[in-house]
Amino acid sequence: MRVSVARLAGATGLRHWILGLWLIALLAPVAAWAAHPRQLTQVQALVMPDGKPAFAESLQLPYHWDRRNPGQRGFAEFEIPFEMHDPLDRPLAVYVPRLGNAYEIWFNGTLLQKNGDMAEFNGADFAKVPRYLVVPTSLLQQRNLFLIKVRADVGRRGGLSPLFVGPEAKVHPRYLGDYRLRSTGTLVVVVVSLLVGLVALSIWATQRDPTFPGGGGGRDALYLNAGLAEICWTVSAANAIWDHPPVDWPWWGVLTAGALAAWVGSMTLFCMDVGQWRDRAWARWLHRWVVLEVVATMVAAWWALEAGMPLALTVSYAVMGMTALIFSLAFVIAAFRSASFPQRAVAVALVLNTLVGLRDIYAFRFSQDLAGTTYLRYSSVLFGLVLGYIVVTRFRAVAAQAQELMATLAGRVAQKESELAQSYQKLEQLASERARAQERARVLRDMHDGVGAHISSAIRQLESGRSSQAEVLQTLRDSLDQLKLSIDAMNLPQGDITALLANLRYRLEPRFAASDIELQWDVDVMEPVARLDSQGMRHLQFMLFEALSNVLQHAAATVLRIEASATDGGAVLRIVDNGRGFDVTAPPRKGLASQRERASAMGASVQIASQPGRTVVEIRIG
Repeated sequence: MRVSVARLAGATGLRHWILGLWLIALLAPVAAWAAHPRQLTQVQALVMPDGKPAFAESLQLPYHWDRRNPGQRGFAEFEIPFEMHDPLDRPLAVYVPRLGNAYEIWFNGTLLQKNGDMAEFNGADFAKVPRYLVVPTSLLQQRNLFLIKVRADVGRRGGLSPLFVGPEAKVHPRYLGDYRLRSTGTLVVVVVSLLVGLVALSIWATQRDPTFPGGGGGRDALYLNAGLAEICWTVSAANAIWDHPPVDWPWWGVLTAGALAAWVGSMTLFCMDVGQWRDRAWARWLHRWVVLEVVATMVAAWWALEAGMPLALTVSYAVMGMTALIFSLAFVIAAFRSASFPQRAVAVALVLNTLVGLRDIYAFRFSQDLAGTTYLRYSSVLFGLVLGYIVVTRFRAVAAQAQELMATLAGRVAQKESELAQSYQKLEQLASERARAQERARVLRDMHDGVGAHISSAIRQLESGRSSQAEVLQTLRDSLDQLKLSIDAMNLPQGDITALLANLRYRLEPRFAASDIELQWDVDVMEPVARLDSQGMRHLQFMLFEALSNVLQHAAATVLRIEASATDGGAVLRIVDNGRGFDVTAPPRKGLASQRERASAMGASVQIASQPGRTVVEIRIG
């Protein structure tokens, strides 16, 4: 009984397994549909080259317009049928890696997406980024038909790649990954290259060393070549995501091709600077060859895009790639013989970029693949990193040299300061000795001109025998007053006219009283006159003493009035007496001539008006 039950149970389990396997086989297409996106490649195409008869053909995607219709532009329509065994109850996601240059996507007779003008050749290019769209469930049928229309320009990688259709959860990640690689990543590269280029050019423009060899105003050509390379690469890489270029096609294609060649050439010259090969005999010829490559590439680009000869640009790229390969091998050999780490780092970046560049030349100029992505734009970032390393290394070296120079300079400055301090001390001593000598000379000159002159006059009066005792005594008193005033002048504050007049009054008032001369004092308290230095004060004192001495000796006056008042930035002094007066038109005596000379020396003016009963001597300062 147990055996029968076991057999029955085994038979029942076997039937369950068979039923399960049959259901799995039945649902396998639906499960596979739900798990993976389908790739649609079989199409019916209607190709319409511009100016030539249209033709239809069955083919398998990708359809690379430039490979199938070299040097031509035109239109193509692709019918892509596909069946859904079990229509989904959710939208259908569609991912197209590349199509265009302008396009329309129709599904079961409904326009789903359109970009660009289908009738305008050489317009905007919408084939640069992958396209993603969602088909609503209302349009889904068991038998479906995609109709894709494209407008293709010469040399712009127009055409249609395979379509991927399926659930959004499976299709969208694939689109997102390609979009990040082709668009977002390119944008990052463009921004980084632009920043590196601007930094390199700013360093080249601002860092000057007059002792730097090679001319260029003392600028390092390494930064110039690196900056130009990064700027050119920015233009070339931006073309991969720029739907609306700033220049009409095909001139934009010529410009980007030239920018790519200029990037290769500038990086070659950059590597020459790193390897210090500028002085080599062949360096000038390589420089000329680089310039020739840029010009030849632009000519070949025009020939390919305007004249319909794509082989010209292919050959130009191939020559440029071989030149880069040969230079890379030579640079690598030299770099690994050298102990310079920057040179080795540049060699690694150069080899990697050369190999990636050759791969891209094959992928974009020879391969039938339409949706391929260039990897050179990403490998080029290595040059930016190496440049950054070189900049940091050089700045560190320059900073170390600067610190050493600063330390040396600080020592030299300290030594010079010590020498200058000693020189200043010597100069101060010399200046002090000179000032003392000048002061002694001044005192001696004043004594000679004043006291000495009066004593000499007294001696002549005594020797002549014609002068009275009173006249001799008067001369000796003048000599004594002059001596006292000369001593007083040593301590007079500069510019203080009030103090000078007060000192004169103190010294001469007894003489006036003894001579029965009434002294009238009308002097304002004045601020010091800034323009009167010690020499000017002595000149003013001598002028005043001379005028007062004339009153005492010659005027026979009974009243003497001294006036002084401030003016704008100066002062006015007047000495007025009621004596006999004198003829001011007569030739001036020695005393009056001396007064005018001293007035001119101190920047003042002296005016004398005289008539019997009133004589006025006016001194105007400022």
